[in-house]
Amino acid sequence: MSESRLKILSGNSNRALAEAICRSIGEPLGEATVTSFPDGESFVKINENIRGNDVYIVQATCPPTNHHLMELLIMIDAARRASAKRITAVLPFYGYARQDRKDQPRVPITAKLVANLLVAAGAQRILTMDLHSQQIQGFFDIPVDHLYASPVFFEYLAEQPRERPLVVCSPDIGGMKMAAAYADTMGATLGMVAKKRKSASSVEAMSIVGEVEGCDVLLVDDMTETAGTLTAAAKILRDHGAVTVRAAVSHCILNDIAVERLKAGLIDEVITTDSTPVQTHGLPIRVLSVASLLGEAILRITNNKSVTDLFKIKGF
Repeated sequence: MSESRLKILSGNSNRALAEAICRSIGEPLGEATVTSFPDGESFVKINENIRGNDVYIVQATCPPTNHHLMELLIMIDAARRASAKRITAVLPFYGYARQDRKDQPRVPITAKLVANLLVAAGAQRILTMDLHSQQIQGFFDIPVDHLYASPVFFEYLAEQPRERPLVVCSPDIGGMKMAAAYADTMGATLGMVAKKRKSASSVEAMSIVGEVEGCDVLLVDDMTETAGTLTAAAKILRDHGAVTVRAAVSHCILNDIAVERLKAGLIDEVITTDSTPVQTHGLPIRVLSVASLLGEAILRITNNKSVTDLFKIKGF
């Protein structure tokens, strides 16, 4: 192609990932000004011609969530008004995903509201990864390409020596399907920690389903913010004789509470991705890049090819 019809733009939430995506597919990152007025209003200006282009806007809705979501909506609107041929919102991490149902009286379904806002702004396609629940895809009336970080995790885990039996464990009931997929792929046994949530930042591990004594345990989850679920699960696993406990978490949005909990050393290693910016704080956190995965998906979407091959796993 003498001139690429593909344009990748980035907001401020995870520019490093957007740049890595561009490097992986050999495309330059589009020039756009994304800043704020003194009163906090977001301002966007796309500094190059995108008329008739296939535009991808990379923006994780991680903290500050509302600000980054608003940036994304304004960027989509700017691209639509600049006559982009097709606009794909690339959300490596989809914020508000936990608010996907009415579990209490008089509460919103914010995950659906965010979906409506993205479509109303002008998004014509969504590319995302490891949604909190897969049903969120149904909140959109536009195509959604839902990728998984698991192939990236598996490739890393395949390189790690295994000295003891491995148990893949879900830290709650909701993650059993994911844990079962990991256990099946890795030839491991399956376990689960039953928990009771006390508050948004505090949980109590109640009991274990499965045998972990003398085993290495891999906890798998889609995201962690306060690390309450992970550390409570790790504690009860160690109390039941687990030799090592590691955690594979797609989205690591660690706050100060999480850092203090992880410093206790109950988890030997946290394996995560760069779907959101991750500060390791000197903790045993391994950050794996999903840039090549997202970059290949972007190329396949642009060229109207299947993304199914991206779910294939290397090393197992």
